[in-house]
Amino acid sequence: MSTDDDFFAAAEQDLLAGIDTTVPHSARIWNYWLGGNDNFPVDRQAGDEYTRVYPGIIDLARASREFLGRAVAYLAAERGVRQFLDVGTGLPTEDNTHQVAQRIAPDAGIVYVDNDPMVLAHARALLTGRRGGSTHYIDADVRDPDTIIDRAREHLDFERPVALLLMGVLGHIADDAEAAEIVARLLDRLPSGGFLALYDGTATDEAFLAAQQGYDDTGAVPYRLRSPAQVTAFFTGLEPVAPGIVPIARWRPAPGRTAADVDAYGGVGRKP
Repeated sequence: MSTDDDFFAAAEQDLLAGIDTTVPHSARIWNYWLGGNDNFPVDRQAGDEYTRVYPGIIDLARASREFLGRAVAYLAAERGVRQFLDVGTGLPTEDNTHQVAQRIAPDAGIVYVDNDPMVLAHARALLTGRRGGSTHYIDADVRDPDTIIDRAREHLDFERPVALLLMGVLGHIADDAEAAEIVARLLDRLPSGGFLALYDGTATDEAFLAAQQGYDDTGAVPYRLRSPAQVTAFFTGLEPVAPGIVPIARWRPAPGRTAADVDAYGGVGRKP
């Protein structure tokens, strides 16, 4: 008799069969930098080359994960948010959005959005929310905001506040106007009282720019490093949460902890 594990194993094998392991992939490289196992030799090679040029990427990867945790914890604990829409979630690692939120509020509902086949293959790892809460996965592209919202409404109550998370995602949208439009369209359909939590890598270090260009030249999907001002502009029309849009290590750090700055800006803003 087949089991659920047999079903998921077969589904994962089918999905992985369609993944190109000859070209590095940002989600898998990020997973490698964070100490995960969901990557291939081509990803580790690209990741090592990147760190050779810009060693700071390891600290940035860790700082970004910590920023995600602090932002979600703040929204759940201090602002009472119980619904999270995490767009471009990437591969699961420690302290995913649902884990952080549901530790604080077991009834929290989370919808993850990604369109990467390897992320889809690991979706069942995400679909393990606490009893009383809910965790769902949507296969959709960040370039299609209307589909994301329409499908998210199947699981989230848009009569109540929703926190939209765009963590290190918009760099994959090379065109500045398109990236701004995506954020605006997503926010436009969020209810009043919702929040945007966002960060992206910034063009604030020449070695970072050089390493990113080397990665882009491999044929992988490029990533656009923007200025701090351009990242801040994504929060236009929102009420920034103190301390504002800042280097992510400075956004509400844990008491007594001083972390070194990394080349990424982010923050949280409330939709009036």
